[in-house]
Amino acid sequence: MKKPSSKIREEIAKLQEQLKHAETREAERIGRIALRAGLGEIEIEETELQVAFEELAKRFRGGKAGTSGRKGAGESSPGSGQSEALASVATSGGTTEA
Repeated sequence: MKKPSSKIREEIAKLQEQLKHAETREAERIGRIALRAGLGEIEIEETELQVAFEELAKRFRGGKAGTSGRKGAGESSPGSGQSEALASVATSGGTTEA
């Protein structure tokens, strides 16, 4: 038996609410980590920070070859300036929505 459209709309509304709560939890978690890392004290443009977050996400998803997340003594990586870029989220006063 098929569900009536009103029932489907109710289910969609419930799922949207669940998604909203999940995104809020994720944003709060990331925000707390960013503040503990000192990103709240760095001034940077929000767009620059967004790019840095995207690069960071790509790195942890395995998008960059040869990146293990650890640096050897004296080794530098192209994304080593990411900490500065990440600060804009914290200083922008906005919340991060993943």
